[in-house]
Amino acid sequence: MLSPALRSKIDQLWDRFWSGGIANPLTAMEQISYLLFMRRLDAVDHDRAENAEFSDESYTSLFAGEFTRPDGRSVPAERLRWSSFKHNPAEEMLARVRDEVFPFIKQLGGAEHPLSRHMRDAVFLVPKASLLTEAVGILDGIYEEIERERREGGQTFHDTQGDLYEYLLSEISSAGKNGQFRTPRHLIQMICALVDPKLGDEVCDPACGTGGFLLGAFQHILTQHTSEALCETDENGLVRGVAGDEITNPELWTLLRERTFFGFDFDTTMVRIGLMNLLLHGIDNPNLDYKDTLSKRFEERERYDVVLANPPFKGSIDKGDINETLRLKTTKTELLFVNRIVDLLRIGGRAGVVVPDGVLFGGSKAHQQLRRILVDECELQGVISLPAGVFKPYAGVSTAVVVFVKGGRTEHVWFYDMQADGYSLDDKRDKIDANDIPDVVARWKARDPAKDTDRTQKAFVVSAEEIREHKYDLSLNRYKEIEYEEVEFDPPLEILAQLRTLEDEIRADLDALEGLLS
Repeated sequence: MLSPALRSKIDQLWDRFWSGGIANPLTAMEQISYLLFMRRLDAVDHDRAENAEFSDESYTSLFAGEFTRPDGRSVPAERLRWSSFKHNPAEEMLARVRDEVFPFIKQLGGAEHPLSRHMRDAVFLVPKASLLTEAVGILDGIYEEIERERREGGQTFHDTQGDLYEYLLSEISSAGKNGQFRTPRHLIQMICALVDPKLGDEVCDPACGTGGFLLGAFQHILTQHTSEALCETDENGLVRGVAGDEITNPELWTLLRERTFFGFDFDTTMVRIGLMNLLLHGIDNPNLDYKDTLSKRFEERERYDVVLANPPFKGSIDKGDINETLRLKTTKTELLFVNRIVDLLRIGGRAGVVVPDGVLFGGSKAHQQLRRILVDECELQGVISLPAGVFKPYAGVSTAVVVFVKGGRTEHVWFYDMQADGYSLDDKRDKIDANDIPDVVARWKARDPAKDTDRTQKAFVVSAEEIREHKYDLSLNRYKEIEYEEVEFDPPLEILAQLRTLEDEIRADLDALEGLLS
């Protein structure tokens, strides 16, 4: 989703890390993330200080006072800012970042803060002063280019941090193997609009990665509490606002920032990156933890009001490590994660989950049992078929979004045949005009089982009884009707007569041409 100029700069950054001795892409990404965090931390602190001054409120800078280094020496915290250390000579910059700035960010929030807990074993691995100097310069150039594009393009709601992570992840070959890739921001926004998390809900992602769904839910809630004058309509036709100015109770802000968002991932690097991502977007205490939510060691059940997830599609879990509370007898993670999501929800809790198409029509007992759970033990509200290619370049598998409420019983399921998401469906994913997202959200809000009966349309409903008759098949193609236009052809004898007439005309033209040449 980044411009060619930004992609070129990020490619340049990768090349510098590769030639500088950090050849493992995941290690390089982690080190780049630390630098991104340092830079954004400085910028966010400046912004909060200016906002406090504007509103005549008190604010204590993160860089106020002294910082005690691991060796016991005290230094002014102000010198730990990106805007300060980037002017140091190369060797001095490396020493300061390694011995002061990195230990500083590891202890932010105190010993029990999630970031501090998960950064205890983190190591700053940039080996050369020249590499650090080049990386700092390139990152400054990236953000200068972002600011220029924002001014010229008016990209008010551009999640640059998320886009940077997305492009960085595209360089990691292991992402395809582990299913670790960031869900595009515009799809997250669409799913949040369908599930509609509210202030006071507890929101969870059991395979959170970089925290994109949690960030999307946070921004969706902020939009609900931002005055109309401060909101704008984004490129996907969705109203967006991040001020949250209508939340005037400080206790509600504390609730939103500290006790609303929960995530788990089995990769410590992803947990660290996710924590930094959420912190820099204003979620002061993101409850992210290093856990495999499918394993025997995970015990949470019936805890959350909203679950949003794009769990790993590929691979299987060791049979001996599967949590006994999961009902499905399978090792396929795409099925087990949906089972886990159902278990995580309170009665009445809502979920929006990306699944590969095979989940919707697979014929195994586990596939059918999962769909039976969604239809008979939940209110399965919608199945949105996504265009093949929305997850390129990471994966080309066809996918869908399922939206359901735990408890109750399904009467009708709303289907939508989504053909375009605003980007080309090849590896380049360039911006295009065709975009069904505004239509998906509008029709979802206006859905009516009594009216949405025409199965030749993009959106239509199917009764639960019919779905049960088809062994709980939830694939859109099972129910969508293709409207064929009848084409009438002339009778064969008339066609032959037309051909003979045409033949006579050609012969006459040839005779005339021959006369001219003779």
